[in-house]
This record gives sequence, C-alpha cells and structure tokens, in this order.
Amino acid sequence: MSAPWWDSDWKDRSGPEYRAFVSNLPYSTNDGSLKDAFSSYGPLNADVAYDRDTGRSRGFGFVQFDDKKSMDNAIQGMNGQQVGGRTVSVSQANERPRRWRA
Repeated sequence: MSAPWWDSDWKDRSGPEYRAFVSNLPYSTNDGSLKDAFSSYGPLNADVAYDRDTGRSRGFGFVQFDDKKSMDNAIQGMNGQQVGGRTVSVSQANERPRRWRA
C-alpha cells in the first residue's frame, strides 16, 4: 500500500479547481453574503479569509464554481461591481500548491 506523498501521480488525481479571487470586500462580508453576491453564477461555495487574532474579515475571499464557464462569467460580470458598498476586483485564483504532511 502506498501513501499519497509517495505516489508520483497523486497530484494528478484531483480535477481542476475553478476558483475566483475576490478582493476589496467590506469587513462585514461573511461566507454567506459572498455566496449570495455571486448567486446568479452558480457558486458551489464561498470562503472569506478571516484574521486569526481578531476574527475580522481580511477583505478578500474565494468563490468556487463547478465549471470554467461559470467562473469566467462570474469574473466578467462581477469585476468592478459593488458588493456591500465597495467596488470589488474579481480574477481567477492561482492554483493552491499541495501541502504534504509527514
């Protein structure tokens, strides 16, 4: 039996991620309100980044989509739009590097 960190093809087993990076969010934004803002584009989930010490939003988050077309439509439609009174920037998120734990 092989462990995932020893398999040379482990990184290729998961499909592509279709995530949008959303910046300049108001500090009052939470996961639910971010998902609601993108609801017309069919998001799977939304995650707002929070400060560990204060528990307050850090002003950015990620929205995950089922396919590339939905993500591209959301980027086109939401970039430069108002969310909670602030103009947000939306772009394709960089792929997350794998973290291996021993």
